[in-house]
Amino acid sequence: MNTPLLKFVWRGEIVSLHHVPTTRTLLQVLREDLASTGTKEGCNEGDCGACTVVLGEKFGEHIKYSAINSCIRLAHSINGMALWTAQDLAAPDGTPHPVQQALLQCHASQCGFCTPGFTMSLFGMYQNQACQGQAITRMEAQEALSGNLCRCTGYRPILQAAQHMASLPRASLDETVLLQLLEQLTQAGQAPEVSSLYICPTSLGQLLSARASNPGAQIVAGCTDVGLWVNKLHMDFEKVLDISRVAELRKIEKRAGQTVIGAAVTLSEAFAALETDRPQLHTFFSRFAGLPVRNSGTLGGNVANGSPIGDSMPMLISLRSTVVLASLRGERELPLEALYTGYRKNVMAADEVLTWIKVPTPEPDEFMRVYKVSKRFEDDISAVCLAVSLNLKDGKCVRASLGVGGVAATPVRAVQTETALAGIPLTQDTVSQAIVTLRGEFQPISDVRASSSYRTQVLGNLLQRFYLESQGQSHTNLADFSLKGDLS
Repeated sequence: MNTPLLKFVWRGEIVSLHHVPTTRTLLQVLREDLASTGTKEGCNEGDCGACTVVLGEKFGEHIKYSAINSCIRLAHSINGMALWTAQDLAAPDGTPHPVQQALLQCHASQCGFCTPGFTMSLFGMYQNQACQGQAITRMEAQEALSGNLCRCTGYRPILQAAQHMASLPRASLDETVLLQLLEQLTQAGQAPEVSSLYICPTSLGQLLSARASNPGAQIVAGCTDVGLWVNKLHMDFEKVLDISRVAELRKIEKRAGQTVIGAAVTLSEAFAALETDRPQLHTFFSRFAGLPVRNSGTLGGNVANGSPIGDSMPMLISLRSTVVLASLRGERELPLEALYTGYRKNVMAADEVLTWIKVPTPEPDEFMRVYKVSKRFEDDISAVCLAVSLNLKDGKCVRASLGVGGVAATPVRAVQTETALAGIPLTQDTVSQAIVTLRGEFQPISDVRASSSYRTQVLGNLLQRFYLESQGQSHTNLADFSLKGDLS
């Protein structure tokens, strides 16, 4: 078989690379094949942000800019897109870009190793906000930089630079020329050899046919987990099936009583859509990894992955979400929690793919919260994640839904606790009894993130917190008992 061909726009030109293996990462292509070493390799697992680059993709008559981690992104996934690195921002005469100028003026770099990554996260923010005449708040800067770690400068001057860059003379890209180049790539289509090794269908019909013909191909979307398998486990795949270009699966639709999210919708886009119905979820969403991971990873990928510490699943379970599995044989729909059979194992047949996640819209009497406990506030993995959704009428719990992560081999529904809460008045006494049920419902393991006893204790504490918040006490006047002990 021929090795796939890779084409993308870089530095104002279409770059064509031959003989790029299917599992070669974008960072490897940049540093080793293109000798563009300004982009750094740090953790090589999408945590530190030193490898951050920005991708541009044609959306209608505009370009969408996304900061992503190049270390875990498979190179072929950017076929047909535009790419920027920290070495591509200065003007041809050497004049620094406003992002670079702001970092300089705010003294926001010391050793400089992390600076290219911060620069690119800020560049993405600059293109999406500053270029549109929007001011940047400190909170917005913090969220945009949540996937970038700095060990020497400290974040204050970097956050100042994020706000300062919008006040400098504007530097705009020539999007007209860029759109023309991207259109050329679209019209050129894929070379035949691409279809044989890195399969990238653009319609659902093509995807289902490709899956039926290639049941052993590794499915990818944003590569945020598969990239780790390549880098850390040294896995290799002869064939890759990339679902990220399937038009039907990149849509978010509002239907009767549901938000239907395609499996190829990025986490950033999916969370934004869910947040419009449930704004209280913003803090939880902003704690899901870092922005570059959310810009690459997809909700469908997180769900299909089935990790017991995948943060989206407890939330979706508590909202009584369903998933649709499809093949050439047809479709079937099932509750999300029924998808899993064991640790990273599911009920999907070899010819099936996960196509949609259906999330019910809020009911008038819904009270819903999601709590994540981790060692770091941002860019960290949960020790425990608890999502609770109750339908409350006149102080009585009409229906309860609880999703839990970090306590079993899969994300799970707390069925016993739901039964204990359903149909009874919500009081301190009834909640205390439900806490006992919840703590006894699971036997979590001990690992590097937390001990079994800690997880059990915190699980009950979080339910107590939920009760207090349902009674009108906000998080600002609650002690952080989820980390310190039991208030029940």
